[in-house]
Amino acid sequence: MSRYWSDFVHTLDPYVPGEQPRGANLVKLNTNENPFGPSPKVIEAIRLAATDRLRLYPVPDGGALRQIIADYHHVDVSNVFVGNGSDEVLAHVFFGLFKHAEPILFPDITYSFYPVYCQLYGIDYENIPLTDDFAINIADYLRANGGIIFPNPNAPTGRLLELNEIETLLKNNVDSVVVIDEAYVDFGGESAISLTKQYPNLLVTQTLSKSRSLAGMRVGFAIGHADLIEALIRVKDSFNSYPLDSLAIAAGVAAFEDRAYFQDCRQQVIAERDLVTKAMQEMGFKVIPSAANFIFARHPEQDAKALADALREKSIIVRYFNKPRIEQFLRITIGTHTENQLLLSELDLLV
Repeated sequence: MSRYWSDFVHTLDPYVPGEQPRGANLVKLNTNENPFGPSPKVIEAIRLAATDRLRLYPVPDGGALRQIIADYHHVDVSNVFVGNGSDEVLAHVFFGLFKHAEPILFPDITYSFYPVYCQLYGIDYENIPLTDDFAINIADYLRANGGIIFPNPNAPTGRLLELNEIETLLKNNVDSVVVIDEAYVDFGGESAISLTKQYPNLLVTQTLSKSRSLAGMRVGFAIGHADLIEALIRVKDSFNSYPLDSLAIAAGVAAFEDRAYFQDCRQQVIAERDLVTKAMQEMGFKVIPSAANFIFARHPEQDAKALADALREKSIIVRYFNKPRIEQFLRITIGTHTENQLLLSELDLLV
């Protein structure tokens, strides 16, 4: 620690991202990246955008990307906000929409960035326990709050909350913002974006990192009432008026344009997830029902960390969380068919 730090930095507990190992021939199933590369049209769009025009600043509001997202989801462009990955979008959400007198609410097992944002911005929060089978119980959220947020599907569990349950929450929580973090929704969920026209306190965030294979470009967005979007723009422009570079904008537009490639990749991931789930269940694993591009599983007779370590010895990297309630679970990203078969072969030998 340095005496030159601001006081709050000394106590700040930053988010720890998934490991990015650099070894050769690794089966990397720990950070929920898409096993398939971006659309060839994305690569071509980046190539065409890499001209001497990079000497100019990009459009500050995302320009064509914001418009194509609006068109794709059948909303007005005033209902769309874009940012440098959904993490930056969420950071602006916490500061612009959640900093109130009442604590915000989110699950006790969820995306671990949420408490980091709360600590960073001085926001009080309450963890709402998931049920014994790791489901979100909407009734637990019907209390005074300064905002509500949770991923759907949830992370790291992968469990999906049905849209009618989200609408029940919205009908009974009209005085604060409800944020649905849909990073994984394309792998098996129904988006809540359709509800944003009816509920002005609903904000939905998504990312192009997962289903559209653009984790390396950092593109995220939010959709909601124009009043909510204006708050995010005000906060964004106070930090960085140019959050997305020209190449990221070009890549994002091309990713939305190539709908056939998007559908093919997501369907392959879903099919592989179902195959891996069935195979692991046959080995004795208890697998939480997943609507994401990963599964969350434990073996009743095997220690999770020991399994993760043993897989690492075979150059297969999965995610282990040393946290209460989930210390015996592994989160395993769905890879290519070849990667998944290697995983299953090694697990079969270990259990």
